[in-house]
Amino acid sequence: MATKYVYYFGDGKSDGSAKQRELLGGKGANLAEMSNIGLPVPAGFTITTEVCTYYYANNRQYPPELAAQVDEAMAKVEKTMGKKFGDSSDPLLVSCRSGARDSMPGMMDTVLNIGLNDTTVEALAKSSGNERFAWDSYRRFVQMYGDVVLGMKPEKKTDADPFEELLEKKKHAAGVEFDSDLSVSQLKELVAEFKAAIKSRTGSDFPSDPKQQVWGAVGAVFGSWMNDRAMVYRRTYGIPHEWGTAVNVQAMVFGNLGDDCATGVALTRDGALGVPGYCGDYLINAQGEDVVAGIRTPKRIEETLAKEMPKAYEELDSIGKILENHYKDVQDIEFTVQKGKVWMLQTRNAKRTGFAAVRIAVDLVDEGKITEIEALSPKRIPADDLNQLLQPVFDLAGKQAAVKNDQLLTKGINAGPGAAYGQICFHADDAEKKFLANPAVELILVRRETTPEDLRGMKAAKGILTAFGGASSHAALVSRQMGKVCVVGASELNIDYEAATLKVGSKLLKEGDYISLDGFTGEVFAGKVQTKPSEVIQVLIHKTMKPEESPVYQRFAKLMAWADKHRTLGVRTNADEPKQAKEAVSFGAEGIGLCRTEHMFFDHVDEFREMILADDLPTRERALVKLLPFQRGDFAGLFRAMEGRPVTIRLLDPPLHEFLPHDHASQSLLAEKIGIPVEAITRRVSELHESNPMLGHRGCRLGIVMPEITAMQARAIFEAACEVKKEGIDVKPEVMIPLVGYVTEFKNQEKVVREQAEKVFAETGVKVDYLVGTMIEVPRACAVADQIAGSAEFFSFGTNDLTQTTLGMSRDDYGGFINYYKENDIVPNDPFQAIDQSGVGTLMRMGVEKGRSQRSKLKIGICGEHGGEPSSVVFCHEIGLDYVSCSPFRVPIARLAAAQAAVAAQKK
Repeated sequence: MATKYVYYFGDGKSDGSAKQRELLGGKGANLAEMSNIGLPVPAGFTITTEVCTYYYANNRQYPPELAAQVDEAMAKVEKTMGKKFGDSSDPLLVSCRSGARDSMPGMMDTVLNIGLNDTTVEALAKSSGNERFAWDSYRRFVQMYGDVVLGMKPEKKTDADPFEELLEKKKHAAGVEFDSDLSVSQLKELVAEFKAAIKSRTGSDFPSDPKQQVWGAVGAVFGSWMNDRAMVYRRTYGIPHEWGTAVNVQAMVFGNLGDDCATGVALTRDGALGVPGYCGDYLINAQGEDVVAGIRTPKRIEETLAKEMPKAYEELDSIGKILENHYKDVQDIEFTVQKGKVWMLQTRNAKRTGFAAVRIAVDLVDEGKITEIEALSPKRIPADDLNQLLQPVFDLAGKQAAVKNDQLLTKGINAGPGAAYGQICFHADDAEKKFLANPAVELILVRRETTPEDLRGMKAAKGILTAFGGASSHAALVSRQMGKVCVVGASELNIDYEAATLKVGSKLLKEGDYISLDGFTGEVFAGKVQTKPSEVIQVLIHKTMKPEESPVYQRFAKLMAWADKHRTLGVRTNADEPKQAKEAVSFGAEGIGLCRTEHMFFDHVDEFREMILADDLPTRERALVKLLPFQRGDFAGLFRAMEGRPVTIRLLDPPLHEFLPHDHASQSLLAEKIGIPVEAITRRVSELHESNPMLGHRGCRLGIVMPEITAMQARAIFEAACEVKKEGIDVKPEVMIPLVGYVTEFKNQEKVVREQAEKVFAETGVKVDYLVGTMIEVPRACAVADQIAGSAEFFSFGTNDLTQTTLGMSRDDYGGFINYYKENDIVPNDPFQAIDQSGVGTLMRMGVEKGRSQRSKLKIGICGEHGGEPSSVVFCHEIGLDYVSCSPFRVPIARLAAAQAAVAAQKK
C-alpha cells in the first residue's frame, strides 16, 4: 500500500488530528483538529513532514505518489468550497504555508492568492463583484510569489525591496498613504510593473499556470526549512533539523473584500503579561500578512472590534473560549472575516514571556482548567524564562526624572515586558557583529518593522523597537518568545536607515546613542533611565516590598511551591561569601554545593602572595599562619548564613601563578609591600610559569606537594565549624578535594584533612559531623570511580573542567571557533553552557554507576556552571544525582527544571 503523504481537512471532518503533530506539523494538526471539533475552517490539505525528509534526501525531488495524492486532495477542496482551481468563471484560490512540529513564527515562507493570472483575475473580479479586490489580490500574489519563490529580494541591506520600491513610487505619484487607497487602474499598472521587474531580474516570465504556481510555492516552503533564519531559530530553541516541515495548502478566504471584511491575530490571554481576556490585532479590508508584517499599525481587538463588527467579535470570542478549553492553554489564533463570516486559519499554543507564562499557568490551575503538574510543563514555562522575573525594571523616580529632563521620545505598544537600555543599532547584521565582537555590549535594535531575516540581530539585542506593527507583529511575537524587552508601533519614529538616524519631532538620535525602552508601558526614552530590582528581588532579597504587595511574587511563590513538592533533585548554590549564601537561601537553595576557597584569598591577596613567594617551609608556614584567621572568619560567616544546611568547601584549586603580578610595575609595588627584592618575585613568577596550567600543578597536586596549605585550610574549616556550633548553630561541613584522578591522591589529602579535624576537636572540646569527598573533573576519575568511592564519602562533578579535559577544549580559548562550530552544526550547542550528554554525560553516568557500585548511598552532585542550565538539570535527574548546585540567581530555574524532570520521569 502506498504511503499516505497528503491529509485532507475541511467541512467538519479531517484525515488527521492534533495527535499527529510529528507527521502533520503543528499547523496541520491543529487545522485538522479544528475541523474535527466543528469550527469554521476553509478546506485544505497537509503534505506531511515525511515529504520534507524525502525532499532533502533525494536531491529536492518528491515521492512519485505525491502528485496524484495532491490532485485528489485538491478535488476534495474544490468540492467543499464549491469552486474550481484555475477556473475561468469562479476560481478557487489557495494559500501555501509551512508547519513545523514546533511553532517557528515567521521563519519559513508563505504564499497567498495562488491561482491568479490574467484570466482568473478577471473571473475573480466578476464573481466577487469587486474589481479592486481582485487586482489588489493579484498585486499581492505577484509580489509575494516573486519574493518567496523567485527570490526577488534586496541585494544589499540598504537597498529597498524591489516591489516595495515600486509600490511606494506608485502611492507617491497617486498622492495616497495606504495601498488600499490605490485605484484599480493603478493596481493594474503595478502588476505589469512587478512582472516586468521579475522578467528583468530573473530572465523568466511570471508563471501563469495555476498548477505550476502551487508546486512552485510548495517547493519554496520546503526549501525554506533550511534557510538561514529557520536554522538559527532551530539552533536557538533546540529543534532538530531532521524533523522537517509540513506544507499546508488551503482555500483562500478574503479579508480584503471590503469594509465588512477583516483579518487578524488574536490571543485568548495577553502574551506579554498574561492578563486574562481576548486580545490582539486586526485590520479592516486587509489580508493576513498586513497584520503580521507590521507594515500598517493595526487596531486592537479588545478596544474596537466589538463596535465595528459585533457579530464577528462575539463569534471570535466564543471560538477562543472553545479552543482554550479544548487545548487547555492560551491560544494564538489567526482568523479572517469574509463578508461578516468568521473563518479560522490557525490556532497554536501562544508564545509568551516569562511574566505571562507564570501568570497563565497559575491562573489556569486556579480556574480548574489544568493541574499543578500540568502547570509545571516546560512547554508552558521553559525554566530559563523565570530569569525574566528576576531582571531589573525601571525605577519610577528615574522615569519621572527622565520626563522632567525631556528624555521621553514617544510611546508605542508594550509587547515584551521589562526594562532595557542600549546603543541604537539600525541593522540586524550590524547588531550581530557587535555582539560577537563584545558579548557585553548593550544594544537596542531599532527598525521600521522587523522581518524574519532580522532574527540574528534580535538575538544580539537587549531590546527591540519598531515604528510599525502591533502586539501580533513579527517583532512582538519573536520578542515574547525570546524574553526580550519590546516596544512596537511607535508611529512617531522617523527612521532613516541611510543616515543612520532616529527622529521624533525635533529630537534627533544617531546610531550608537543610548535609548531606553519600558516594555511594561511602551514608553521610549533618550539616554539611560535608572532601574531598580524586580518585584521578586524586592520581596526576597531587599525586603522593600511585602509579599502581599506583589501579585507577581505571589504567583512566583505558588509555582515554586509546586516545583518543590514534585522535584526529587536537591538544589544548592555556588557561593563564597555570606551575602551570596543568604541570597541563595532566599531563592530556595538547600545548601552550598561549591565554595571556591581561592575567591576568599582575593581580599587578602598580599598575604597569600607572601605564602606563594616563600623560599622554604618555615617561611611558608609563617605566611599561612597569617592567612588562617581570614579563612576561619570566612568559613564561619558561611556556616552562620546557611544555618545548618550543608556547605561543600573545595580546597585550593587554581595554579599559584594566577595570584602573582606579571608586569614589572606591579611586582615592584608588591616587593615594597612585603619587604623582599623585586628580583625574587620575578624569579618566582618564572619558576611557577606553566605551558598548560589547566593541566598543571593545581588542585590536589598543590596540596600533595605542599600539604601545609591543605592543613591550614582544613584547620580553618574545623575551627570555624566548632566556633559556630558553640553559638548553637548546627554546621554540616563537607570538605572537597579537587582534581583527583588517582585514589592515592584522594587518600593523601584525606589523611591531612582528618588529622586536622581531630586536632581541632581535641583543642576545642567540640566535635562536628563532616564529610570528605572529591570533585570528579578528569576522565580518569570517572573510569576509576569505584576505587575512589572506597574512600570518598561524596562526589561532585566539576563539569567545567570535566568538559575541558574530555573534549581537550579550553573554555578560555574556544571563543575563536565555537560560534563557527554552532553555525555549521558541528556541535548542537555550547558544551560549556549545556552538558555534552553523549560525551561528557557518558563519563558522568559511568562515574555514578561505578561510584555507587562501591558505596550504594554515595551522595553525588554537580557544581559546574551547568548546574543551573535546564537541560543539564534534567540530565542530572536522569542519571540519579542527589543535587545540582548553581549561582544564587539560577536557583529558582534549577528548582523548576528539577520538578519538570521529575514529572517527565513519572510520565515515562
